[in-house]
Amino acid sequence: MRSILAEACLAHLDPKRFSASSCGQPGQVAREFHPAAVAALKSAGIPLPNRLPRGWDELARASAHPADFVITLDETTGPRQPLWPGQPDAALWAYPDLLDGRDPERVAHDAVQTLFSLRRRLELLVSLPMQGVDRSAVRSDVRDLGYLR
Repeated sequence: MRSILAEACLAHLDPKRFSASSCGQPGQVAREFHPAAVAALKSAGIPLPNRLPRGWDELARASAHPADFVITLDETTGPRQPLWPGQPDAALWAYPDLLDGRDPERVAHDAVQTLFSLRRRLELLVSLPMQGVDRSAVRSDVRDLGYLR
């Protein structure tokens, strides 16, 4: 659910400069949008993504379009992730699992809070200069956004 919130938010904030894809561990990717994610996005006036998240194996194929950044929202998946085409810069923006045994009311509340937090980070991301600057400085800035509270 976290990656759907992030993908939708980034597409809403700057669809011309950024293209986001939500993905997860193969075999553990939801087959539909979670109702709490739908409600959180609707309350923020953000449309749902055009597609469901995919297994990261689809995005890691050699024929896949290489990414500039891979932002991981779940700190437990890092060691299992594939090698990404084009060796993109990576950042960890850790968020707790929203579905970890919580009641539906709590999940709905946490989805809204996560969306607000992601939006703040993504607004800062889209404000970063991406052209004509030192790539290592951009990489550091994107990684530093993971420490924003």
